[in-house]
Amino acid sequence: MTAANASSGPSYTVVLPQPDDFAFWRDRARALMQQAIAPEAVVWTEAGATADLFAGGSALPAPSSPGPEIRANRRFLQLAKNAALHSDPRRFSLLYRLLWRLQANGRLMEDRTDRDVRLLEELDKAVRRDSHKMHAFVRFRRVPADRDTDAGRYVAWFEPEHHIVRANAGFFQRRFASMAWSILTPRGCLHWDGDALTFGPPARREDAPQGDSVEDLWRAYYASIFNPARLKIKAMTSEMPRKYWKNLPEATIIPALVAGAQKREAQMIAAGAPIFEERPQTLEGIGAAIEACRKCAIGCSESRSVMGEGPIEPALMIVGEQPGDREERERRPFVGPAGQLLDRHLEKAAIPRDKAYLTNAVKHFKHRARGKRRIHQTPGAKEIDTCRWWLETERAIVKPRVILALGASAARAILGRSVSISKVRGEPMILEDGTELWITAHPSYLLRLEGDAAAEQTRLFERDLAAVRQRLDEEAA
Repeated sequence: MTAANASSGPSYTVVLPQPDDFAFWRDRARALMQQAIAPEAVVWTEAGATADLFAGGSALPAPSSPGPEIRANRRFLQLAKNAALHSDPRRFSLLYRLLWRLQANGRLMEDRTDRDVRLLEELDKAVRRDSHKMHAFVRFRRVPADRDTDAGRYVAWFEPEHHIVRANAGFFQRRFASMAWSILTPRGCLHWDGDALTFGPPARREDAPQGDSVEDLWRAYYASIFNPARLKIKAMTSEMPRKYWKNLPEATIIPALVAGAQKREAQMIAAGAPIFEERPQTLEGIGAAIEACRKCAIGCSESRSVMGEGPIEPALMIVGEQPGDREERERRPFVGPAGQLLDRHLEKAAIPRDKAYLTNAVKHFKHRARGKRRIHQTPGAKEIDTCRWWLETERAIVKPRVILALGASAARAILGRSVSISKVRGEPMILEDGTELWITAHPSYLLRLEGDAAAEQTRLFERDLAAVRQRLDEEAA
């Protein structure tokens, strides 16, 4: 950290050793703040970047001891840590300016009209989008086994827009823990040998392999999930930008799939498969659409639909099976006996219900009449699969980072296949878009148990919620 003549411009220059070194910025920012050095007097730059015309000078004066306390609320730290990964060279100056202003206005981050706050949110959003693309579009190619160790290795090439490589290392380490791999990028490389993760210097495109036999599996998988009835080219290219196509083996078959979509859709209609309309772009739109949905027997019943509720872009989405009798009458999810039990366990696990988005796999109440009573019936696989369209649409709008699926129906609605709760609970599953999925029992299951079985399942349920709470804390850190 150096200082220059303060009379005509910035006085201090802070050189970041790494463009993603938020911890270094935080330490230097605290030292500058304790010396009451204003944002206008500081130039933040990366190592190797072109020097500022007004930067340079002598060392920063030693801070007084103890220095004044520097305050930064949780929202600022969450956004700042992510925004620091943006490639905009002004980002660290913005962070320091906001930190400076926070000392005089502790509620600054709540002012969404403030220009600096809006810019910080835009940087954070761009970085999160880039991370999402990295999670979704990294494709590993197998390289020949080493003659000495006979060990295979997988190598991928990716071109991030921002300095997100090291920040996303943990995602790939957890997801591909059992294989040796490298992710090469122009902004640095990740290497995992099954035991240790290391970071390397930038690589070139020609350093990565161009293809392997596994690519046919990618193409076959993509062709199998391609639904011509849902084809919206503008939305598809927005979610899968063309700049990534050159690294995606499945992209080679997209033109042919698009060209044949109309013919395939006609075949689906002839076969009686469900055809959906254009995907709603708002939760209100989904609510209106599911009320009118008649694509399965439950939707054709006289029950009213129940839409999910909660904030947009929460850390957590909770997915249940279907609305019950009380939920259908009040048209709100999780307000019946099982919902009340869930509330008690959420409170015990310190998971605020009002901070999560709650919804169900199936949007209508499946039941049979017994006198004046309406007896719950479990939805069938076809009904869950049909309603999955609406849950996917909700997810696309809500954008949770963690999903808690309550019961087998919720798990099937998210995964598209049935799983055994006892085999998958307790460990996260990483979905294709990078969202983390936790699966546990439905609280209505706990209500049906008694004695030792009830005590054991309650213990497991509480353990699962505690694990989710821990992951939410890690996400927020």
